[in-house]
Amino acid sequence: MTVQRKEYPRPQFYRNEWLNLNGQWDFEFDDINEGLGKKWFDKPDFSQQITVPFSYQSELSGIGISEFHDLVWYKKEVEIPNKWNNKRVILHFGAIDYYASIWINGQHVLDHEGGHVPFSVEITDQLLDNRAEIVVRAMDNSHQLDQPRGKQYWKEESENIFYTRTTGIWQTVWLEAVEHSFLEKVRLTPDLDKDELVVKYTIQNWLPIHSLQITITFEGNLVAKDTFQLTNHEDIRKIRINDFHVHGTGRLWSPEHPQLYDVTFQLIEESQIIDQVDSYFGMRKISVENGKVMLNNKPYYMKLVLDQGYYPDGILTPPSDEAIKNDIKFTKQMGFNGARKHQKIEDPRYYYWADKLGLLVWGEMANCHDYSEDAVRRMTKEWQAAIERDYNHPSIVAWVPINESWGVPNLLSETKQQYHTLAMYYLTKSLDNTRLVISNDGWEHTESDLCTIHDYEDSKSVLKNRYNTIDNILHSTPGSRLIYIPGYKYNNEPVQVTEFGGIAYKKSNWNGWGYSGAKTDEEFEEKYYQVVSALLESPLVQGFCYTQLTDVEQEINGLLTYDRKPKIPLEKIRKINEGSRSKRFSSEVE
Repeated sequence: MTVQRKEYPRPQFYRNEWLNLNGQWDFEFDDINEGLGKKWFDKPDFSQQITVPFSYQSELSGIGISEFHDLVWYKKEVEIPNKWNNKRVILHFGAIDYYASIWINGQHVLDHEGGHVPFSVEITDQLLDNRAEIVVRAMDNSHQLDQPRGKQYWKEESENIFYTRTTGIWQTVWLEAVEHSFLEKVRLTPDLDKDELVVKYTIQNWLPIHSLQITITFEGNLVAKDTFQLTNHEDIRKIRINDFHVHGTGRLWSPEHPQLYDVTFQLIEESQIIDQVDSYFGMRKISVENGKVMLNNKPYYMKLVLDQGYYPDGILTPPSDEAIKNDIKFTKQMGFNGARKHQKIEDPRYYYWADKLGLLVWGEMANCHDYSEDAVRRMTKEWQAAIERDYNHPSIVAWVPINESWGVPNLLSETKQQYHTLAMYYLTKSLDNTRLVISNDGWEHTESDLCTIHDYEDSKSVLKNRYNTIDNILHSTPGSRLIYIPGYKYNNEPVQVTEFGGIAYKKSNWNGWGYSGAKTDEEFEEKYYQVVSALLESPLVQGFCYTQLTDVEQEINGLLTYDRKPKIPLEKIRKINEGSRSKRFSSEVE
């Protein structure tokens, strides 16, 4: 059977010795929660099969039903390669939604909470004759609204702005072989102003005899090599990068010039390389200076598209690496320079291709929908893991922990919920002070680096008037919401309209809705022009995010259909986004 999603799942931290476990697994629903009592974790005989890494709700799983099954089990028997003898074997899960318990050959090895982030466990001591029976129990409460869930609906059938759920394994499962000591993680922080790369490294099972060699190249040419003795399991090393400006902007990373440096880490013990990891980084800086958004110390207008990251056959799981790549190519061909990944911590392969092809990305947490102390605990824990996983990607320029007051529905009246948005802002800043952070994208801001607004007005004249003065902006209430919570105020943050448009246009078999509508190609193009040109002509707006890249289930407000077919020629969208399309109708309001 062909293995689905066979590409390397962690491209920012690559090792040669790994084994993809995607493909056919034994599978069972456990609707009456009998599996633990009947010891399904020890040599179970399950009645179904599923194609991992796709959830049972997706067509690509081989099951494809949307009914509730909140407790599911998986089993796969794996033979460990002989060449891995005397090595440590680590089992990795890209993501399991939401609670997971793992057994190896009947022995419990790990519990994990959090549906959108990776986790791993060493299974060396549990192997029997180089074989592993891997059993996974996944529990995902469909109705638990204080659990991070993003757009996953708590009803069986999708409606409004909510979509089909994802239960259980939905990202790649894989094994990795390492020596007794190995490089556990690295954090790469490019400092453009100081011409250096700051490397924070962590060694598992560090010994005083270890040294680390860091080799940096650009297009195959050596830039820097640093070899040093390790004095601790964790430390910081600064490496001079003196050549990034040699050819102008060509060695800085940007959507227009996505230039990347390759970096190789080699852990050395008694003159022998015992671990090697390949990675990369981009010399890129995002900042706000004097009320202006700056990319690499130059003003930069962000033209983003809202990308839900859903697929008709895979739901949250992209059906292939090529599908990920194509979404980014479509985005760039339409003249966008970025995407806001909406209510989803995306597959790492997406960020890899954004790094390689050149696309700004806003990383966003999948929110809860109700507020509780448990919601705060779950949010903060998973959000920290997401930032750690994705920190090294140059494409990510902004973090959005909360969207449209989701999970904090009483933000206006409950100070505790206001403190939560502040906490998420400052927590994010404490983990990563190199990127922009938006406390609550769309409205009801407390503290944010940008003043972001969601506005689905479709009249150009209304939009032009609204975004003509800062007073008009701050006193507007798109979505019947205040821009800032009372007690908090605008402090010259750059203004961006980070959701707008949402024009419905049916060009496939899917029926649905949008925030306004069109019935012909010409009408769709004109309506798109009206809303985009209004923002481009504003003296204050410094960026936008159009809703949205594709149709998604019952939402037909994409620029592409759900199966990724352009609704009108991409070049027409590009010209509008570039501000180069001529006026079509004399009635256009200036």
